[in-house]
Amino acid sequence: MENKNILNNLIIKQLNESNAIAYNEAFLANTSDYSYNILENAYKGTGQLYARLKMDIQQRNCIDPSCEYEYKEIERLNNAPQLTLEFLQNLMAELEVVETKNFDVNNNYEYTVANNIMTSKAGFSKTDGYYVSLTLNEDSSQTIVFNGPMFEYPLIINSTALTALIKSNTDLIAETPDIQAEMQTLLTKVGLFTQDQIIEGELSPMATVSDEFVIKNPDGSYDYEIIDIGNGKGRNILKFDLDKIKTKAEPFINAEVAGLLSSEQEAVAAWNVYISKGTSVDEDDQMVQEANAGNSSWSYKEDLPLSQDKKIKFEQKYKDYFLNNYVSPFLTNRFPTVEEDAAVFDLAEAKKAKAQKFLKDNELN
Repeated sequence: MENKNILNNLIIKQLNESNAIAYNEAFLANTSDYSYNILENAYKGTGQLYARLKMDIQQRNCIDPSCEYEYKEIERLNNAPQLTLEFLQNLMAELEVVETKNFDVNNNYEYTVANNIMTSKAGFSKTDGYYVSLTLNEDSSQTIVFNGPMFEYPLIINSTALTALIKSNTDLIAETPDIQAEMQTLLTKVGLFTQDQIIEGELSPMATVSDEFVIKNPDGSYDYEIIDIGNGKGRNILKFDLDKIKTKAEPFINAEVAGLLSSEQEAVAAWNVYISKGTSVDEDDQMVQEANAGNSSWSYKEDLPLSQDKKIKFEQKYKDYFLNNYVSPFLTNRFPTVEEDAAVFDLAEAKKAKAQKFLKDNELN
């Protein structure tokens, strides 16, 4: 089912985002009927029923002397329009997740089809074989049913069930958290930057990792790495204490992971879309959705609730993703802050001087 979800969600996504339909002569030449008349059909006959119930009560022609049934039916009909409004609003709020940029295509594709029906997308009309109906149930709940070629079975959603999900902070469709924004915020909290580099909750464009994490020699001078820039020339770049950086950042990363795992649906979405493959931010932006997780994706139906081993795996992968994509750029090819150490120099002479200093520092001469 998971592969079917990926395949169908991607097909629908491509269809929705493509302009090809504009060049489909058969589509343009024929009428597409999107008149589902959901409300009209649902409330058909309710006016007559309401009038009959009122008359039965007035004429004391009720099922029993108390007219309890008739009064309850009138209350149900009176409350129905507001319930319908809330039900459809809640449903559309849930379905619109399928149109978000980082939507996880491992979600049930039938909800994507339902959204296309409700938003009158090309190819999902009555003419194409799709239909949606709303029923006012005797228990005062309401049920919406979707039918059509892409459904294996009718998709049925009950208003009370949907309300219960929402109240328990559970969604029909998992929304993928904005990992990039969350990690940018996390950068300001992990203690790697001085407070003066954090402006209104965001890192300054000129921010650099605090000097306490730069590796120094015993005499307090910087211990540089020498890089070859060609033509026998070299430059110094700063070296960083990676263990110290990880130790400093780890408690803050753990807290962030704990927050994500408090909503396991979102954690699965984050895993599938961003974390699983350990790709770079640029790669995530460029790749099509199925390339991000593929066979390593987690199933909402089969993997929730998450097992402890999956939580541990998520935590480790999240740390790696954060350190590799958000911390590492601040540590790579960073030139010295001491002006004379930042100059280009003769590579052979520099390596010789560095070797002599090592021998002297370690009394190996």
